[in-house]
Amino acid sequence: MTDTSTLEFQVTRNLAAKTDAQRDEILANPGFGQYFTDHMVDVCWSENGGWHRPRVQPYGPISLDPAASVLHYGQEIFEGIKAYRHADGSVHTFRPLENAHRLQRSARRMALPELPEEIFVQSLRELIAQDVAWVPSGADQSLYFRPFMFAKEAFLGVRPAKKVAYYLIASPAGAYFAGGVKPVSIWLSEDYARAGKGGTGAAKTGGNYASSLIAQAEAAEHGCDQVVFLRDGNVEELGGMNVVFVMKDGTIVTPESDSILQGITRDSILQLAADRGHTVERRAISLQEWRDGVANGDIVEVFACGTAAVLSPIGVLKGEGFEDVQPLGELAASLRQELTDIQYGRAEDKHNWLVRLSD
Repeated sequence: MTDTSTLEFQVTRNLAAKTDAQRDEILANPGFGQYFTDHMVDVCWSENGGWHRPRVQPYGPISLDPAASVLHYGQEIFEGIKAYRHADGSVHTFRPLENAHRLQRSARRMALPELPEEIFVQSLRELIAQDVAWVPSGADQSLYFRPFMFAKEAFLGVRPAKKVAYYLIASPAGAYFAGGVKPVSIWLSEDYARAGKGGTGAAKTGGNYASSLIAQAEAAEHGCDQVVFLRDGNVEELGGMNVVFVMKDGTIVTPESDSILQGITRDSILQLAADRGHTVERRAISLQEWRDGVANGDIVEVFACGTAAVLSPIGVLKGEGFEDVQPLGELAASLRQELTDIQYGRAEDKHNWLVRLSD
């Protein structure tokens, strides 16, 4: 096994980097996932050499052989994590070891090599060292990191690849909800499944999202913002977010199964709720329990959560032949505010979730 503790990142500066004026124009209204910083990280892996050749290089196209196995068999995983600029100008990220560990779990499921956590965290530091000016300072703005790994070996046999690449790119992100957080509408998908028992649902891999796109399109056709999936009559998750229910006795319930992605934002919100004295339950919750609970008042709030949007109250659940208006309360907004206050350094980080990337 390669000793990754001795790996040193080689840096090649982007001679065509954006000017200060060009960057400032982008940061004034970055949107989400539309613009990218000047550099990216690239680390190689091979069966014989292990992890090697870590580099920071100019952001640009990736050259792949047409037979690269990722193009044919989808052996690919990714993550999503943010950097936040604090009032003193320093830059921090949030729970990066949790993202590193989830990337490792995804790698195991997809027969890819596990990236050591120290390389994962160092890749964030190395990219920030070159592109720190890209971290915006506006309200609810952040720099969104997209770490990803894929099989690049050129072959057409069905087996785990012997050559793999890890990359890290970053994109400035504006406030997800322009004008403030608004309740979202959800379409119930009954014809499509996101994942099944023994499948890849708990891995953050592109195929899960590809399979959700037709259901998301169906949701849009019915005037909904997002889609929710079922498995054996139980609620799973949305196309890209976890679901959380607030019961009238204050208990917080979230679906749990081997086909649900373990959301880091969800875990953080549940911890904050537990800190306040709420009982937290991770268990199966059926569609019938959801609909009956809203109808009889047992469920007093429903919200979705994930890295990009942080937390979104659910205002409507639609399906074939029904439309259930969801109750709106104050807990979701309060938890969102508490979490973002920690991330942006406005509140005490009692759980030591923040990691400084730059002064």
